[in-house]
Amino acid sequence: MRSFAEILEIAASRHGGAEAVLADVPVPKSPEALAAIPDDLWLAQMAKGIFQAGISWKVVDNKWEGIRSAFHDFRPARVALIAGDELDDLLDDTRVIRSGPKIVAIRDNAVWMTKVAAEHGSFAARIAHWPGEDYGGLLAWLAKEGARLGGNTGAYALRAMGRDGFTLSADVVARLVEEGVIDAAPSSSRALKAVQEAFNQWRTESGLPLTTISRILARSIDA
Repeated sequence: MRSFAEILEIAASRHGGAEAVLADVPVPKSPEALAAIPDDLWLAQMAKGIFQAGISWKVVDNKWEGIRSAFHDFRPARVALIAGDELDDLLDDTRVIRSGPKIVAIRDNAVWMTKVAAEHGSFAARIAHWPGEDYGGLLAWLAKEGARLGGNTGAYALRAMGRDGFTLSADVVARLVEEGVIDAAPSSSRALKAVQEAFNQWRTESGLPLTTISRILARSIDA
């Protein structure tokens, strides 16, 4: 496995220097700032990712205000109550993208979030204080306990909200394969553990956030 400095050098050579590589990398929020984000915004971001999966993001953006209204501004306690006739009406509501599995997943995530909030004070607090050295565990938790939050859906939602972490995009996976960390996109807990260990090592070497390291890995592959 190359050192992080070597990988950064590869990325810099392909994108006009290290400054260019780092120019637009998002800055993660502090745990305190993350924990202060209301849970309705977390549910909204997860819902957007669920709706975007497999369709044009522009379609979701164009319908977003109607979706937000139909889902009661994504207040978890209210969305968790969607059932029976209200659920049937929502499945026929032209304001939303009428995918039954996606609509039910958003309701189920609201139910889950209210349980997490009852245990930890808020869903945001649980996300905010999950240790960075086990970020892969956070992704696995989202995939297991949440609905339709596996793959990169959960990871992209976390990044959009400002949580420090990595995404396993095709380019990031390609770099990890090249470094001998994994053989293919990680689909087991053992592979995800190997990915986490590699990111932990590169973070120790560089002192950079996981988000920045992830972006640099991707840009070391993307021409």
